[in-house]
Amino acid sequence: MRLQTIPTIRALAGLSCALACALYSTASAQQANAESRPPNVVVIFMDDMAYADIGPFGAKGYETPNLDRMAKEGRKFTDFYVTQAVCSSSRAGLLTGCYNVRIGIEGALGPAAKHGLNPDEMTLAEVCKQKGYATACYGKWHLGHHRPLLPMQHGFDDFYGLPYSNDMWPYHPGVRHLPMEERVKRWPHLPLFDKNEIINPEVSPKDQEQLTTQYTEHAVHFIEQHKESPFFLYVPHSMVHVPLYVSDKFKGKSSRGLFGDVMMEVDWSVGEILGALRRNNLEDNTLVIFTSDNGPWLSYGDHAGSAGPLREGKGTMFDGGCREPTLMWWPGTIPANTECSVPAMTIDILPTVANLIGAQLPNHKIDGKDIWPLMAGTDGAKSPQEAYYFYYGGQLQAMRMGKWKLHFPHAYRTMAGRPGGTDGIPTDYSQAKIELSLFDLETDIGESDDLKDQYPEVVAKMQQLADATRADLGDSSLKITGSGVRNPGRLPE
Repeated sequence: MRLQTIPTIRALAGLSCALACALYSTASAQQANAESRPPNVVVIFMDDMAYADIGPFGAKGYETPNLDRMAKEGRKFTDFYVTQAVCSSSRAGLLTGCYNVRIGIEGALGPAAKHGLNPDEMTLAEVCKQKGYATACYGKWHLGHHRPLLPMQHGFDDFYGLPYSNDMWPYHPGVRHLPMEERVKRWPHLPLFDKNEIINPEVSPKDQEQLTTQYTEHAVHFIEQHKESPFFLYVPHSMVHVPLYVSDKFKGKSSRGLFGDVMMEVDWSVGEILGALRRNNLEDNTLVIFTSDNGPWLSYGDHAGSAGPLREGKGTMFDGGCREPTLMWWPGTIPANTECSVPAMTIDILPTVANLIGAQLPNHKIDGKDIWPLMAGTDGAKSPQEAYYFYYGGQLQAMRMGKWKLHFPHAYRTMAGRPGGTDGIPTDYSQAKIELSLFDLETDIGESDDLKDQYPEVVAKMQQLADATRADLGDSSLKITGSGVRNPGRLPE
């Protein structure tokens, strides 16, 4: 019996060895694949969501548990900016790594616009396509609504959403008192796109209630579909831009009214996207960035968010307009429950991602720089930018250098301490003007105490930098044409 068991033992030993080798080989292959596969990138870009509209930045009247968890598992950026506090301009900066004035995109492009993002510009999606990424945009595009200017022509494999803001339709507050035939002369019907095709030519209020859910469902499906290969997912939500709409599952759920309900649904959406990443074991190889395009539309009162301690809101280049609540999440890579107060901007995302995945930057000049050391929490990491510049329209209105914010003389709109409107009907702004003013944002986050007389050397240094920027990007208020400005994409005449 004993002699008969020896071959069996040897066979079992050989089988065990073979199995162990196979398992080791499989594990090694998986490890090699994980190391060779570049990270997925997800950008969730809110619309008109203000600095204090999420739990990690002090939201009140509703809860944002998924964003709270994202902050605890990731890194909170307290001094993160957009290029300009208005829809199209802000998106242009994010997707191209350029100040929007460099690429000829200003303001918010409406249904009558015949221009948009130039096809010669390289978008974040096209950066990722260099490395074989699947790419998708689910939400509000707002960089040209004609076919040659849509996302599918700018590096995205898939698109589902609105071509511009959800208030650009015949139910706009400015025309609601008119008969429908008169309304559509000002604001035509709002279309919903799937890829390059209009699938709903007349989006209704009931349709808008489902937008956040539909964008989220598309995003989750995209993650499931592309879990085996790298992907770039861009989710530019239509909310919380007015008019506010929310699905039945969150209607009436908050103590903050409709705005709070909408924010609760936004938080749910973030939870669904992060949940899909966790469910597919992708969280350790995915960078997720959550931020917004500009601050609150203050004239809408109870349908607008809160900039908290920051001054003013959307449509101004005070920090309430252009400083955004930002979270960055990549478990195991971005340090958990940490905070970064070093200034950064959306223009820096494209070059950071390009370096992260080993892609080439465009041949033309861009303005962003790699901020990975800030994102990774590297000890002593500093901003790679000497300063950031804030244009409104074509006018250079302000700049930030370290802790300093310098405003150049300019007019701006303000509620002047008055409450905004109610139930989706805005009140009127007042007009004000600021003269040359210097603020220390470390001690004066509300930009209220002008220090220019105490620090003339700081003002002189910043003005010198501003003059060089005007030579490059121009300044309409001084009738300076920038030598580095490029044209937007335009339809043939």
